[in-house]
Amino acid sequence: MLIHVVEASYRGGHRVWLKFNDGLEGEVDLSSELWGEVFQPLQDPACFASFRVDGTLAWPNGADFAPEFLHDLVRDINRTRV
Repeated sequence: MLIHVVEASYRGGHRVWLKFNDGLEGEVDLSSELWGEVFQPLQDPACFASFRVDGTLAWPNGADFAPEFLHDLVRDINRTRV
C-alpha cells in the first residue's frame, strides 16, 4: 500500500495532527525537521500553517515532506505513548 496523508490539522507552532490512508493518526512537532533552504521560511509559524494536503503536507514555496517520513514519525510517537 502506498502511504499518503488524507487529513491534517494545524495545532500551533510547528505541530500538526495527521491522518493517513491506513488509519494511522497522531500529532507531530516538525520544528526539528525544518532545516535547509526550502524549509527556512517554514520556521515562521504563520508560514508553516499555510500547508495544504496533497498526499502529504505541501507548502506554497514548494516544500513538502515524504508521506512515508511523516508516517514513520507518527508511528514512532504513538509507540512511545503506549
